[in-house]
Amino acid sequence: MADDTTEGRASVSPVRPAVLAIRDGKGRTMTTDPWQGDACSLVDAMRAGTITPTEAVDQSLAAIAASGLNAFSHVDADAARATAAAADTSLPFGGLPLAVKELDPVEGWPYTEASLVFAERVSDHDSTMVSRLRGAGAVLVGQTTASEFGGVNCTNSKIHGTTRNPWNPERTPGGSSGGSAAAVAGGLVPIATGGDGGGSIRIPAGFTGMFGLKSTFGRIPKGPGALQPPLTVVLGCVARSVRDTARWFDVCNGFDPRDTLSLPRVEGWEAGLDSFDLAGRRAVISVDLGAAIVRDEVATLVTQAAEALIADAGLKRVDVVVNLPQGGIVWAMSNLVGLAGELGDRYPECTDDLTPEIQLGMNIATHNYNVRSAGDNEMFRIEVNEAMADIFDQADFVFAATNPDVAFDAAGPLPTTVGDVDLIATYGFERAVGNNGALTIPANLTGNPAVSIPVGTVDGLPVGMQVIGRHHEEQLLLDLARIAERERPWPLVAPGAPA
Repeated sequence: MADDTTEGRASVSPVRPAVLAIRDGKGRTMTTDPWQGDACSLVDAMRAGTITPTEAVDQSLAAIAASGLNAFSHVDADAARATAAAADTSLPFGGLPLAVKELDPVEGWPYTEASLVFAERVSDHDSTMVSRLRGAGAVLVGQTTASEFGGVNCTNSKIHGTTRNPWNPERTPGGSSGGSAAAVAGGLVPIATGGDGGGSIRIPAGFTGMFGLKSTFGRIPKGPGALQPPLTVVLGCVARSVRDTARWFDVCNGFDPRDTLSLPRVEGWEAGLDSFDLAGRRAVISVDLGAAIVRDEVATLVTQAAEALIADAGLKRVDVVVNLPQGGIVWAMSNLVGLAGELGDRYPECTDDLTPEIQLGMNIATHNYNVRSAGDNEMFRIEVNEAMADIFDQADFVFAATNPDVAFDAAGPLPTTVGDVDLIATYGFERAVGNNGALTIPANLTGNPAVSIPVGTVDGLPVGMQVIGRHHEEQLLLDLARIAERERPWPLVAPGAPA
C-alpha cells in the first residue's frame, strides 16, 4: 500500500525497515553490525569472535548512559562486566546483555515494583525466570521501568518518572513492560523480560514495533512466592525477532513446584520453528474483537496485513462472529485483590504515594468489591471463556489489532479518544477508559496465547497486529509470525537508535 499523505489524512505505511537487516533462508537475522541485529545474531557473533561479551556489555552500558528514554531504573555495571568477562558463549544466551523488568525480582537489586510504597525494598532472591536466564549465560545489565504494579499501559510512575518511545520521545512505549520495549527498540539491549497480565507485553510491543508473545497461562513459572489468582499474568520477553522469542521459551518454560499452576516443560521451541504446515487452517479477521473502538487507519493497516499473511500462509479465511464481552472491570478488580494483599496494612495510609490510576482502582475496589461482586466476576470469566471457546470451535487463528490507536502522550493520561471519536461522549466513561486494553485483556482472562506482530506505521508510529491462538499452540503462532517476518521484515530497532 502506498503512503497516504493527502492533506488532512493520516500517513499510513506498511512495514518498511528503518534499519536494514538481511535474513538468511531460514529467517535468521544477519547484519553487518551485530549490535543492531537480534539477540541470537549477537550470540552468534560472540561465538564467532566478531565481538566479545565484554565489548557487547560495554556497548549496552554506553547506550543506556547516553539514552534520553528513561528506560532503566537501575543499572548494575560492575556485576555485568564481571559476568561478561567469565561468560560461556556456548550457552543459549551466553554473554548476551539482557535487561529485567522492575516487576521481576533480582537478588540484590531494588524491588520497588515501580512504586514509592516500596522505594526502599531490595529483593533477596531471583525469580525462577531470572534464575533460568542466568543459567543460560545471560548478562543482566539492569532493570527496566514499568508502570506501578503493572497496572497501566503507560510507563509513567511517581518513583521513576516518564519513559519514552524511541520512535517518538513525546509518546509512550506503553506498559506495563514499557521500559523493556523502549530499551529493545531503542538499541540499548537486544532483549528484555516482560510480563503480560492484560496486554503488558503485546501493548508495548505494538507501540514500539517489536515482537511480543503472550503465552498460554502457566507456560513460564512465576515463583518463588507466586500469587495464584488472578490467573491472568504470564511471563515472557519483548524481542526483535521470532527466533529470539523461541530461544527464550526454550530457556525459561517448564514446571516449577513454587508455581503450582505452571505447565510441564515443552522442548524444541527454536529447533521446531518452520515445522508446521499451516495451509488450510482457519483464520478469522476481527480487528476490534467486537469489544474495542479502533482508529480507522489502524484498522485498515491491520486488515491488509492480516489478509496478506493469510494468503502467504495458505490459511483459509472463515466468517465467524467475534463479539467478546468487555472484561476490563473484572480484570481490574481481580488484579486489585492481589495488590490489596501486597499493600496490606500500608493502605490507605500510603494512598498519596500511589499513582492516580492505582489510587482510583484501590478506592473503587475497597468500597465496591464484595462477595457478590467476586461471584459475578467468576460468572463473567465463564462467559468470556465460553465465547472464546466458541470462536475456536470454528477457527484456528483470530486476527485483530493489538492497540486501538498508535502510542499516546508519554506522560498520559490514558486516551479517551480514538481518531476523531470522543469515547466518553459517545460510549460513557467506563467504556472509554476500558478501550485501552479491550483488545488484549480477553486473552488474559481466558489464558489463550497471542502474539503482536509489527505491520507498519500510522503517522510515523508503529502498529501491531495481534493474532490469538488456541491454548498450548504458541508454536503455531510463532510459525505464523515467522512467515510475516520473512515476507515483510520489520525494523529491528527504531529509526535513530544507537549503532
